[in-house]
Amino acid sequence: MTETLLEEPTTTAAPFASTLADVLVRLKDFPPERIRWNPTPGTATEEDLLAERDSLVELIDSTLVEKAMGVRSAFMATYLGYFLSAFIIDRKLGKLLGADMIGRTGPNQLRLPDLSYYSKSRWNGSWKKLPNIMPVMPELAVEVLSDGNTKGEMQRKRKVYFAAGCLLVWIVDPLKETVHVYTAPEMGNLLERSDTLDGGTVLPGFTLPLETLFADDEDSAI
Repeated sequence: MTETLLEEPTTTAAPFASTLADVLVRLKDFPPERIRWNPTPGTATEEDLLAERDSLVELIDSTLVEKAMGVRSAFMATYLGYFLSAFIIDRKLGKLLGADMIGRTGPNQLRLPDLSYYSKSRWNGSWKKLPNIMPVMPELAVEVLSDGNTKGEMQRKRKVYFAAGCLLVWIVDPLKETVHVYTAPEMGNLLERSDTLDGGTVLPGFTLPLETLFADDEDSAI
């Protein structure tokens, strides 16, 4: 399917904002309660993000924005990670990282996918001495929707993920029991509970019936 995407703001020499209204316009895709006011929007740095201890935050146009979280989405990310990890580890393909993986998508832009798959060819450095911020984005980025996510936010996020080098993006909706599979920002295939998710060219051979992923708690594998 084809969607109209929102542009990622570009860094300019002009002040980020002079009023609260300016901030809300520039970060219109994000609920105001997730936009950190300290440091002042437009002045946050990578060091500010790394110093954050209270919650997971992303650096978006030099502004700290809290990552939407929830128990349901956390469980779904862990559950999907269980199947992905088994496939990746068994074949020694690379590594699967969780939501505390910080990836650089551009200047003053840091994102935290819920799951990130790095093949050995994508990251050939030491896995025992990973940098605080991964300088390259993964081949596969997975986002599991929480109540606080917005449509505009996810459109924006897909665009920056692919621009930064991702080859495949999955958007999992635990409530609707769907997975959107994107191979480009504007090209998505919607899978429902009766369909089977596969790894495409990024993880060839990986398949997972969504009936299994969205199984009721008593029927789940973990």
